[in-house]
Amino acid sequence: MHDGFSSAAAFGRGPDLAEFERLAVAAYDALPAEFRRLTGDIQIRVAEAADRDALDELDIDDPLDLLGLFEGIGLAHGGATPYTGALPNRVWLYRRAILTYWRENEERLEDIITHVLIHEIGHHFGLSDDDMDELYEGE
Repeated sequence: MHDGFSSAAAFGRGPDLAEFERLAVAAYDALPAEFRRLTGDIQIRVAEAADRDALDELDIDDPLDLLGLFEGIGLAHGGATPYTGALPNRVWLYRRAILTYWRENEERLEDIITHVLIHEIGHHFGLSDDDMDELYEGE
């Protein structure tokens, strides 16, 4: 499939959910320590696909169009005092959508996972999609 695209290529159809979660954790652990410290208690979660509520809220019809999602109150909007009873901030990575993207592009699966992870953490820091597009263009 993708020669030299890491151990993930050995899965053919892609890693199962447990292996995908391991790849996501490894991607997060590989981020610079200072960056990880700034993310606070953010949780990294994986699921097969986004649920219908998330898709409807974002006005997305096809679950394969959503690779990841930040869920929570970003640092730019959270204030200095945590909310009592608030759910933890989460980054969701959607396995089927990411694997579909991977199959259609010449990128390593680990690189795609890292990119989506950083993008969603960017929302945690209060960056919009437009903000991040500008940052990507400046690379």
